[in-house]
Amino acid sequence: MFFVTGAVGFVTAGFFENLFNLEFLGEWSIILLFVSCVLILSIGKFNLLEHLIKIIVTILVVSTVLAFLLTVINGPIEPVKDFIPKELWTTTGIFFLLALMGWMPTAIDLSSWNSLWTLEKIKQSKYKPKLKETLLEFRISYLLTGILAIMFVTLGTFIFYGSGEELPNNNSKFAHTIITMYSSVMGSWSYIIIAASAFTVMFGTILAVFDGYSRALNRSVELLFRKNNTAQPKNSRKLYTAFLIILASGSLLTVLQFGDNLKELIDFATILSFVIAPVIAIFNYRLVTGKYLEKSHQPAAWLKILSISGILFLSGFAVYFILLKFIFTNPF
Repeated sequence: MFFVTGAVGFVTAGFFENLFNLEFLGEWSIILLFVSCVLILSIGKFNLLEHLIKIIVTILVVSTVLAFLLTVINGPIEPVKDFIPKELWTTTGIFFLLALMGWMPTAIDLSSWNSLWTLEKIKQSKYKPKLKETLLEFRISYLLTGILAIMFVTLGTFIFYGSGEELPNNNSKFAHTIITMYSSVMGSWSYIIIAASAFTVMFGTILAVFDGYSRALNRSVELLFRKNNTAQPKNSRKLYTAFLIILASGSLLTVLQFGDNLKELIDFATILSFVIAPVIAIFNYRLVTGKYLEKSHQPAAWLKILSISGILFLSGFAVYFILLKFIFTNPF
């Protein structure tokens, strides 16, 4: 969780510095960002986070779809002279592929957060939705995430691939490059709008990451140490705040260890997410096919087959990565 939060926070800080032209802040921008997240989540309510995320997702969808359509209309850029595409089936290529799959369309451990957010929403609204309602909301969100992932990959392919440039390691310069890619399609007038939208989206992401991990840790402690599983402990809010502070501190130390090496931190976090994905996938499968769920609410046979196939796929690639990284020094 420290690596994932650190990576998302580092990127968010880059968009923050770029938007307000505060590159001179350095690590202080990350400290300011993490402190803001802890204060907002410890003082605010779940409803505030939910409404904020809805606004942010709307901005993300509108700006991404518009940029995607304009990019497809204009077509891909002309590759620079003597451009040589990088090979995929090399050690570097495989590592990049694993890093991409780690968070595309999203990290698989988000499943537990989604469940906890659903339970919190029920508690706040006093309305318990039917299973069909919850599944419909989940499917729409997941489908939207997948479509946006395809759009982002297409944007990178059409605008960046073949340009001969490499994304900067510095987080602020990285943010500037990404925003410039968007504005090159939509026009220079859109730079400040895209910069504001990008920061808003990333800020919403880091808030969700802080809340997700802290809420999951809080719930884990409740399950492990409290006798009555149905009662809400009196110190639950204090424990949640304590986990927010621990998460912020550990993530900040992680970022500082990587210095200004953005790519290394993101690659490490995304590959780590991919490697642990099979374990979480197995937990998810057991939860929805075992004694915890009524037979009538369990997935259909074809979904179970699809899930097992996914687990085998994730496990195979994870084992392949470990062999490639730690055993074979020159496999190709």
